[in-house]
Amino acid sequence: MGEVTMQCNICQNISNKKFTARVLNKYDVDYFYCSTCGFLQTEKPYWLEEAYRESITLSDTGILERNLLFAKDIALLLATFFSIQGKYLDFAGGYGIFTRLMRDIGFDFYWSDSYTKNLIARGFEYSDSIHPIEAITTFETFEHFVQPIQEIEKLLSISKNIIFSTQLLPDNVPKPEQWWYYVFEHGQHVSFYSKRTLEYIAQKYSLNFYSFGHFHVFTAKRLNKAYLKFILGYQHYGIRKIILKKLVSKTFSDFESFRSKK
Repeated sequence: MGEVTMQCNICQNISNKKFTARVLNKYDVDYFYCSTCGFLQTEKPYWLEEAYRESITLSDTGILERNLLFAKDIALLLATFFSIQGKYLDFAGGYGIFTRLMRDIGFDFYWSDSYTKNLIARGFEYSDSIHPIEAITTFETFEHFVQPIQEIEKLLSISKNIIFSTQLLPDNVPKPEQWWYYVFEHGQHVSFYSKRTLEYIAQKYSLNFYSFGHFHVFTAKRLNKAYLKFILGYQHYGIRKIILKKLVSKTFSDFESFRSKK
């Protein structure tokens, strides 16, 4: 038998079968690696309807800690390099936690998610009438994209600035038992990006790519990466307060707005 291959969902070159793993404790799924762009993908994910019976998995115990961390760091990023008066979209925003946190800080954030009910940021659902969007945030979503290029192009049609999180695939692709991020038990992660993959995507759309470890940025802007790393590293020493001093929390103004509509 010849080598099992499929077309790469990023660069359309040939991806070779890397390994087989048990997904949802019942399906033997093949994983394919593209040596051209460093992208790892599953075979066509026929199990997703079962995997998404709960859009947010039972094992996601870090959901609140993650949102609090991102809110702190992304606020500094936006206040430093983007407009504090701009409108922002949290795509695939889950229960609305991040949107509410960012509005509490003072940013005009809106929420969208096709699969999860908005519980925390009701009243701030995104629609096409809300524009222009300065930047999009989207956390722990890229690994869920079955057709990443199509999804990324949808985001780029809204804003050329995308701030996102995903664990980077190591250059030496880990064996199934060596990397927790495969999370075979819930079956929702079907796309895995190396740094080289994300650099390829940025180049494809004439964007700049920056990685800050726990989050990454596609942007039409040129960012001072060293300066942002300095700010993030020393934000507990008063820098954060200085950078965010012009922002006014929307917590009370949002409350007043809803009360006036009753």
